[in-house]
Amino acid sequence: MDGLKINKNINLYYIPMTKLKTTTIGVYIHREIKEDEASKNAVLPYVLKRGCKLCPDSAKIAEYLENLYGASFGASVLKRGDDQIIYFGFETISDKYAPNGERLAGSVAKLMMSVIFEPTAFTDDITEQEKKNAKDRIMAVMNDKRQYASIRCTEEMCAGDSFALSALGTLEGADAVTADGLKAHYENIITSSAIDIYVCGDADVNALSEEIKRYTDTIAFEKANIPKSKLFESKGAVKNVTDHMDVVQGKLCMGFKTGISADSADYIPLMVMNSVYGAGAHSKLFNNVREKLSLCYYASSNLVRDKGIMFVNAGIEFKNFQKAYDEILAQLETVKNGEISELEFTSSINAILNELESYRDDQHAMQIFCLGQKISGTNYTIDEMKEMISRVTIEDVKSAAAKTELDTVYFLAGEEE
Repeated sequence: MDGLKINKNINLYYIPMTKLKTTTIGVYIHREIKEDEASKNAVLPYVLKRGCKLCPDSAKIAEYLENLYGASFGASVLKRGDDQIIYFGFETISDKYAPNGERLAGSVAKLMMSVIFEPTAFTDDITEQEKKNAKDRIMAVMNDKRQYASIRCTEEMCAGDSFALSALGTLEGADAVTADGLKAHYENIITSSAIDIYVCGDADVNALSEEIKRYTDTIAFEKANIPKSKLFESKGAVKNVTDHMDVVQGKLCMGFKTGISADSADYIPLMVMNSVYGAGAHSKLFNNVREKLSLCYYASSNLVRDKGIMFVNAGIEFKNFQKAYDEILAQLETVKNGEISELEFTSSINAILNELESYRDDQHAMQIFCLGQKISGTNYTIDEMKEMISRVTIEDVKSAAAKTELDTVYFLAGEEE
């Protein structure tokens, strides 16, 4: 992956994916997630995409994209460790497939830069609309009880840590946003944030670089770096939290401290350990807790790589809480003891290798992979990752599992439980 430094804050990366017929551009504006700005950051990208100097309103933006053979444009907000990311994504057909030889990527870049650096939509009406949409997104997550349980477990486990904050902000925070306040916030952060731009596909990256420089050369930037995530530190005894709601299925979320950072030599074995334990239909949680013992509707584990955390999520009958809890921990003990069959081990390795290989056919996934490497400071290529995964042994997996300790147990139970 080639990189071009636009200025002290903006980096442009080109990922050639020439077998695909599209070019995608992703813009990632990094902010340390903080309570006093999380909700503003959650509303901001949606207001920015409503109008700019080049295209003053949504109708003009839609017309502009349609004239580029149906190019697309989206915005959202993400969280990677303690990094809250304001995201803009663009997709168009690659220039070499343009019917009349148009420079489609360059035209998309013009819109991209105008949206980010020449916004015009900080009106009361648009801000109120996007505040409502922001609150709707928060409520949608709250209404998805599986996601809700995961968020509540994160809040309890990471209380006092910035990772406890949601990338979507809060209902109260969204309510407090005003058009003038959001504009002032934008003006403060747009020149004081690290900005990564990823171009995937078949594009003239030097021409795109010049287009970006044309918009940014006269802007005074303050040097900024990607926020560095702090590794989660346990506060002592296992925390047990139960909430009661009108639900028909219990939601169990268990948070584990791994003590392993993404740039540690132990992280690659931890990835395999997570795959053996709970990441997929080949895993111990799926095959034992769900299939053989029928203790849950679903059971899986996932890593938060930049915080050294592993979560286990399970949907269970209320009466099966203790049995499911005990068996989830029992399956972790089997991994710690190295009780891993050859089929479990090879299936886990192959699942990770196949996922890594699949990124070559998905430009957005490739962007996220490369961005994750940069945020973690590892900068591995897919081939380097595959080679390291292939070298992991069962002993390595045992060693990674041995560091994994239960920290927080969250259970969403019914009102009568």
